[in-house]
Amino acid sequence: MIRGIIIGVLSIGVIGLGYFGYQEHQEKNAILIQAENTYQRSFHELSYHMDILHDKIGTSLAMNSEDRLSPQFVDIWRITSEALSNVGQLPLTLLPFNKTEEFLSDIGDFTYRTAVRDLNDDPLTDEELTIFKDLYKQAGDIKDELRQVQHVVLKDNLRWMDVQLALATEDQQSDNTIIDGFKTVEKKVEGFSEGSTDFAALGATTKEHQYKNISGEKISEKEALKISKELFQTKNEKNVTIAESGEGADVPTYSISYKNENKNAYMDMTQQGGHPITILVERPLQDKELSLNKGLQKAENYLKQFEFENMQIYQSTEFDGIGVYSFLYQEDNVRVYSDAIEVKVALDNGDILGLTARNYFMNHEDRNIAQPKLTAEEARDKVNSQVDIKEEHMAIIDNDLGEEVLTYEFLGVLNNETYRIFINALNGTEEKVEKLSGAEGIF
Repeated sequence: MIRGIIIGVLSIGVIGLGYFGYQEHQEKNAILIQAENTYQRSFHELSYHMDILHDKIGTSLAMNSEDRLSPQFVDIWRITSEALSNVGQLPLTLLPFNKTEEFLSDIGDFTYRTAVRDLNDDPLTDEELTIFKDLYKQAGDIKDELRQVQHVVLKDNLRWMDVQLALATEDQQSDNTIIDGFKTVEKKVEGFSEGSTDFAALGATTKEHQYKNISGEKISEKEALKISKELFQTKNEKNVTIAESGEGADVPTYSISYKNENKNAYMDMTQQGGHPITILVERPLQDKELSLNKGLQKAENYLKQFEFENMQIYQSTEFDGIGVYSFLYQEDNVRVYSDAIEVKVALDNGDILGLTARNYFMNHEDRNIAQPKLTAEEARDKVNSQVDIKEEHMAIIDNDLGEEVLTYEFLGVLNNETYRIFINALNGTEEKVEKLSGAEGIF
């Protein structure tokens, strides 16, 4: 009897210890997962901030206006602070990384000191400009090394907790790819002498307002279904669903979706006039049959089909068998960046895979375009003399206050980088400088 009681008590004790150990193990795993997520986030944010930092410094070199340089330097100072914060959250306390931190601090100090002074009365000296050019090159080297480490981390699914363990135990036998990558970054910085979105949405307005250009009579659900079936290339209504937008929507729309075994499609269409605002089509792509130029012809035909007039192509690219084409509205040879439309075309058979016309419908209106007060040659003189100008256009863009301004648009090259520079056609102000994205590195 007593023996049975003792065995029972011991069994309960063993079960209790097992449960306690299991709970402790679960809590430990949760902490490790949280730490790993923090390390991964900090590292990828560091890589991102170095990309942006490099672009911002390059954009500053292409600027020729003291009024725009000061806020640009403040932005660079902010980004370096964020990059330093990212470094501080990585498990690198046992790995010498002080030179890189010092480099980021130097950029922050330089840009902050420069931003707070009056650059109109005290412009950048030749020596400071030389330092800034060196910082641009150095930031590019660090960016490239971090991108290489990032590629390996993602490709091999490496864990930062293993890095922390390797650093703590000084384990030279384990896979220290990340550690080696950061040592390379540190080594590059040591060799430096002392002394960066693609504004992707350049054409997008910075103001939120009502849609300006919705015309036509209200169409019924039946009419909307007919239009969508033609677009989705189906005669079967069973696979098509439609719903009206709720109260409070920017503009009343029909949301239409279609699905079969090979295709998922979605479309937002205005109830007034039946205009497509967004089209998304997902399907398997076959071997490429059309060139990027042939795809452009298809995209232009789609715009005519939807009655978009006076649209001019200004950018095209190919990605995984899809042609992506960006169009701007043009009036009297003036390109209007606010009235932008993007079309995606499948290069296997020319089908439309996507259309985004929100900016166009939100901003397009009849405009009284002012006559420029500067000649093209006078506007050229406002551009940094080191920029080799390749193209020029007249354009309307949104300035930092969200106001439309008439500009001369110059496409030029500086230090093997391409920039788009906008000079106000009325007063000569340097309104925007955009660094265009180059080809991604291949690792």
